[in-house]
Amino acid sequence: MSHRLPLFLAFIALALWLAASYGLRYGLMEEVRWVGLCADGASQWQCVVRAKLGLLIHFGVFGWGALIVSLVAFFVPRGRGRGLAIVGLLLGVLALVLYTASLAVFAVVIAGLRLVRAR
Repeated sequence: MSHRLPLFLAFIALALWLAASYGLRYGLMEEVRWVGLCADGASQWQCVVRAKLGLLIHFGVFGWGALIVSLVAFFVPRGRGRGLAIVGLLLGVLALVLYTASLAVFAVVIAGLRLVRAR
């Protein structure tokens, strides 16, 4: 097994997460069909998810969560820190896609720095 295989799998997972985030943004949040259907206060589960996700975006939960997790990961040693950095990176990518770029940029940079830090 190559020593680059985990890195390759991580890039594939990150690309899939990015695609899923954009699918959520353009398939649920900005899709004209859902905007029109949910404007009437429909109680379909998609409208409930859309409303709750909108509140999370409005309050910046993804951006702040990514920033906090990335900062904690930067100071936690070894494997736990790397795991937290991966969570911070995934939350940061989600926040970048879902309109919280100002906080998510710092979170992604901090998580990336933690991931490439020498052991």
